[in-house]
Formats: sequence, structure tokens, C-alpha cells
Amino acid sequence: MRSMDPGPPRTGPRNDLRTLRTLLPYLWPAGEPGLRIRVLVAMVLLALAKITNVGVPIFYKLAVDALSTGAAQILAVPVALLVGYGLARVMAQTFGELRDAVFAKVAQRAIRQAGLKAFKHLHRLSLRFHMDRKTGGVSRAIERGTKGIEFLLTFMLFNIIPTLLEIGLVCAVLWNLYGVWFALVIFVTMAAYITWTLTITEWRIKFRRIMNETDSEANTKAIDSLLNFETVKYFGNEEHEANRFDASLRGYERAAVKSKTTLSYLNIGQGAIIAIGVTLSMLMAGAGVVGGTMTIGDFVLVNAYLIQLFLPLNFLGFVYREIKRSLTDMETMFELMEENAEVKDSPGAKPLAMGGGEVVFENVSFAYDSRRPVLKDVSFAVRPGQSVAIVGQSGAGKSTISRLLFRFYDVTGGRVLIDGQDIRDVTQKSVRAAIGMVPQDTVLFNDTIYYNIAYGQPGATPSEIEDAARLARIHDFIMSLPDGYSSTVGERGLKLSGGEKQRVAIARTILKNPRIMLFDEATSALDSHTEQEILASLKEVSAERTTLTIAHRLSTVIEADEILVLDAGRIVERGHHAALLDQGGIYAGMWARQQEAQQAIATLEKTGELLAPKEDLDGAPGEPAE
Repeated sequence: MRSMDPGPPRTGPRNDLRTLRTLLPYLWPAGEPGLRIRVLVAMVLLALAKITNVGVPIFYKLAVDALSTGAAQILAVPVALLVGYGLARVMAQTFGELRDAVFAKVAQRAIRQAGLKAFKHLHRLSLRFHMDRKTGGVSRAIERGTKGIEFLLTFMLFNIIPTLLEIGLVCAVLWNLYGVWFALVIFVTMAAYITWTLTITEWRIKFRRIMNETDSEANTKAIDSLLNFETVKYFGNEEHEANRFDASLRGYERAAVKSKTTLSYLNIGQGAIIAIGVTLSMLMAGAGVVGGTMTIGDFVLVNAYLIQLFLPLNFLGFVYREIKRSLTDMETMFELMEENAEVKDSPGAKPLAMGGGEVVFENVSFAYDSRRPVLKDVSFAVRPGQSVAIVGQSGAGKSTISRLLFRFYDVTGGRVLIDGQDIRDVTQKSVRAAIGMVPQDTVLFNDTIYYNIAYGQPGATPSEIEDAARLARIHDFIMSLPDGYSSTVGERGLKLSGGEKQRVAIARTILKNPRIMLFDEATSALDSHTEQEILASLKEVSAERTTLTIAHRLSTVIEADEILVLDAGRIVERGHHAALLDQGGIYAGMWARQQEAQQAIATLEKTGELLAPKEDLDGAPGEPAE
């Protein structure tokens, strides 16, 4: 897989054209005749604005010539010309503003559609992609990409292209009025100005690239550090995190200083080219006035055109650099949107036809990396309403089974069936809708408790949400909080204790009302008291549902209908708790070790040498969990 760098290292004419081609469908949207009409009207208004703008200095010239005659004071002609000059300026601005107003909906729709498409695509990508990428860098790429579209539309369509059109019109007017030499001086001056600006700016872009890269790096480090705030505090590594962040900021600082310094070279060159062009034009116009071939108005006209052309070009270096940056950021976002979705619905896939909820793993093999198999020829069945537990040492492949069932990955061998249907032949959405998950590490959204429970079924009514909370045995705790269901849980649910978070997770899974329940080490991080309460809730929730439990603590699965012992990716033992103990194999050894550990802890607690951790529902959001 390609690694995605949110910085701008890979632009070139070919990539820029490809990026622009990718953008065009958003500007000429299929099935939206209203937006297409807006694009055409905006282009007409753009042309009218520039034609009118080119005509403004001509009115100025005629008025100056009229005022230069002795009888000008008693004539209405200069007044009419000056009024015409004013009207032309107003009309040029009006056409420009109308163009922006008409095109605004097209531009904002393009930005919205591109951002939405990228966001949806990120959710379609596999778990492997998100585990390999840094969230801060990916979100920054989308943010920059959408901003890049806005900048490109604003400046390239309505600044660069109109300015080039205006240069062509001005050269044509000067050629027609005064001959080829005036037009040639203007054209050469403009060409030299643009060439110098683009050349120096292209050289300066490398510093901007470094700035972007170090900015993304600093942003990623900051997000990662703040998300792991507690870990930083546990190890007292605030200074270490500050140094890592500062290393990226120092790189940004160096590149920013070079960028600002080289800007002076650009401005000096631009000023020299403008001065030479203006001087030559004024000398030629002055000579024409002295020789009688040109009037004072002609002299003013040439000067007005030069000023009119150079004003928008003053920002050419900035605009060009930002357009290149925008193209780069858009290229990064569009490449992200082209990233291959590893797990896809097969053509013509239909929704899962849900029956009793039978789950079958049939000779399943899987490897995250082909060089290291994780599961090897695993076969088992969970009948409707049955409870099956999978146990084993860390790294045995237990959690991989849950990921395959949810189809975060596709098996590399064998099949996974739900009610007799290969999950690769049905839609992913329908498979995931049939399964309820209570994970080991419950991560909540930084929103209210109500929102987090309602996430199981966003359209649920308040009474349904409260019923789910009651079944999860958390309603009373929620009602004891000052803000009740409106209490916020904090980033990743950090304002709640482990037991409280698990109950919220159980409540939202109850609300989802799935036929199949999957518990992935749902109590492994809890103390024994809280664990027993959560287990009671899970038992009540999973009654008459197909249940698959992945566990490390064997005491949590002794009532399972069948226990599968996984070792090095293979099922090495299976049976009831008592039968497995009688076998005296791996399961029996794990049970003995865990019992010894629990007895040792109980002894220490009894002698007062160890204070057992307590985790209950007495805490409140914003208070440290006990």
C-alpha cells in the first residue's frame, strides 16, 4: 500500500492537470442542470466584467482629450464621458460581484461534495488502512484538500484566468490604437513579470513543502499526545512530549524564515520589471505627444492600462504558490479517495437474510501478513441461541475472529457463514447490523450519555433509550447526575469509570437489538466486583441470542455451552468447562494458574498487604473514578 504524506512533495504539470480533471465533475455536476446554468452565467459575467474593465480607461482618455480643448467648459461632452467612465467602472464591478454571487453555490457545493465523498470513502477503507495511518495526518489532508478547492476556484477561475484575458484584450486595444510597439512592450513586460514570478515562486515552493510537512508532523504529534494525556501524566513525560512537538516546530520555523527571506528577492525583481516596463511605455507615449501623434489622453490611457494590469499581478507570486499548494493538497485528498478499499461488497450483493443467527467458521485461515499466519484451519459453529467462548493466551488469534466476523478483513482461506450465507456474498452493512459488539476498550464519543446510548439506534425514542439503560443497569446512576442523560462523557469517555463506560456500551448494544452478540474481553480491565455486575448484565442481554465471547479470564466463561481453546491460531481443545478441566490440557493449566493468582491476591487482601481496586458507579462525569 502506498503511504500517504499530507505534505506536498509530488506536484508536476501532469499531476496538476490530472487533479484539475478530477475536480471538473464537481464543477459540472451530472444531473444538476441548475448548477450547470450557474456555471455558464458566471462565465458570461466574467467576460462582460473584463470587457467593461478594458473599456474604462478609454472613457478616461476621451474625457481628458475633451477637457484639453479650450471650449471644453461649455460643452456637455466631457461631462457625458466622465459619467460614462463612472458607469463603466460600476458596471465592471457589478458584473464581477454578480459572477461571484452566481458561482458561489457551485463552488460551495463542489467543496461539500468532495469533502463528503472523502469522508465516506475513509469509512469504507479497511481497518488495516486506519491502523497504518495517523489520524491527524489524514484529517489534515482532507481539511487542506477542501480548502484547496475553495482557493483554486476563487483565485484561478476569477483572478488568474481573467487577468490573462485582460492582458490579451489590452494588447489588442493598444496594437489597434498605437501600433505593434506599444502592444509588444506591454506584452514583453507582462511576460517577463510572470516568468520571473513563477520561476522564483517555484523555487520557493520547496520551503512551503517543508512547512506543510512539519506542520502535519507537529499536528499529528500534538493530537497523539493529547489523546494519550493520562499516559503522558503516568510517566511524567510532559517535557519529552514538548520536545517532540518542538522538534517539528523548529523545522517549520527554519523553513518559514527561508520562505520569508526569499520573498524579498521576488519582490525586488518584480519591482524592477514593472519600473522598466512603465518607463519604456511612458517614454514612448511622451515622445508621441511631443511629436503630435498622440494626445494627452493617449498618454493617460497607456498609463491607466499599465496600472490596471499590474494591480492584480502584484499578488501573482502569492496566488501561484497558493494555487500550487492547493493543487498539491487536492491531489493528496483525491489520492486518498482513490485508495483501494480492501473489503468491498461483491457485485450484486444482497442484504443478509437473517434467521436464527447461526455463526459458522468453516476451515478459516487468515494472515495480516502472508509471512505470519494468524489463524490456521479454524472451524466451529455457534447455533442459534447458543453461547460459545473462545479462550487462549495473548496473540493466539482470539480478537482476529471478531474482526473477521464483522468483516473488517476477508478470510484468506475457508468461509465465515451467518445463517448459511457467506458474509462475502452479502452487504457489509447488513452483516454488521446483525451483530452487537461490547469491546474490551469501550471508546465513547465526546458527547452526552444520551447520544452515546442512542448511537446504537440513532432514531430511537427517549423511552427506548431509558429502557436500554435500565437493562444495562446504568439508568439509576445516570439519573443521579446533575445533568442526567445530558451529562457529557469527555474525550473517549474519560469522565466515566471503566464499569460505567462498559454499561453505556451494553446499553447501546441492547438498543441496537442484534440477533448475534459478540463480547470481546468485555470485562478484562475491570475489578472482580464490577466484573460480576457486568457479567450479570451481559447474561441478561444475551439471553436467547447467539453469543460469542472472547475472553482471557476463564471465570467469565464457565457457563458457556462450549469453550474453544485457541493456541497459535488453531483450536486445540473444545468442550464444556468441566470436561476441559478433566482433560488436564492447556485449558486446565490456564485455569490452575489463574486460580492460584486469585488466591494469592485474596491472601494479600486478607492480610492488608494489598488494597484491591474498586470500581463502582459512585463517580460522576468530571470526577476521577475510584
